[in-house]
Amino acid sequence: MSQAQNPASSDWGASRSELPGRARTGGVQGNERLTALNGLLLLVLLFIEGLTLLRIRPLLTVHAFVGLLLIPPLVLKLASTGYRFVGYYAGSRAYRAAGPPRIILRIIAPILVLSTVGLFGTGIILLVAGPAASETWRPVHTVAFFVWFWLMTVHVAAYVWRVPRLAVADLRLPGGGVAGIPRGSIMRQGLVVGTFLLGLAIAIAAIPWDASWAHWVTRLGPER
Repeated sequence: MSQAQNPASSDWGASRSELPGRARTGGVQGNERLTALNGLLLLVLLFIEGLTLLRIRPLLTVHAFVGLLLIPPLVLKLASTGYRFVGYYAGSRAYRAAGPPRIILRIIAPILVLSTVGLFGTGIILLVAGPAASETWRPVHTVAFFVWFWLMTVHVAAYVWRVPRLAVADLRLPGGGVAGIPRGSIMRQGLVVGTFLLGLAIAIAAIPWDASWAHWVTRLGPER
């Protein structure tokens, strides 16, 4: 049979170098599902973090706790999207076939990454340094938040409609039973759960750092 008559043989020859990784992780589709599943977790945690902003002074401890909890899932998000970015621009046939994000998302992506690093980086500095660093770092933290918030809103609006379908695809058991579990789904679920547990451990370990801020809030009294 000629190569033209057997497309599978053509695909095998064209992407042979990609098959081992694809077999383990599910390839482009697996990357999308990992990003979506982790994105679902991030949306829940960011919603909780956003609620603390409504009463930031009495909820400052919760704000810091959830902020630290968010860090490992955010790192996983940057890793999965960065992997796709590298795959596309490095010439991977599979990622090239999937295509790039829309142009506006490619434009804002570097600024979104930098503002994310700035927002959480300054948050960690404030937590570690305590209220003494407030005058210097709180304005930077606030500016980083506003830049991050508007860019993240655009990013979420572009992808949120796809998240439930892709995330649920890895969470449900197909009609084929255990044998029909999507390729790499156990690993993807393990990564998401693992990053959540790591964030939880970091947030719990950092609870003593909240002491100085708790005293600061007590000294200022309730919000007016």
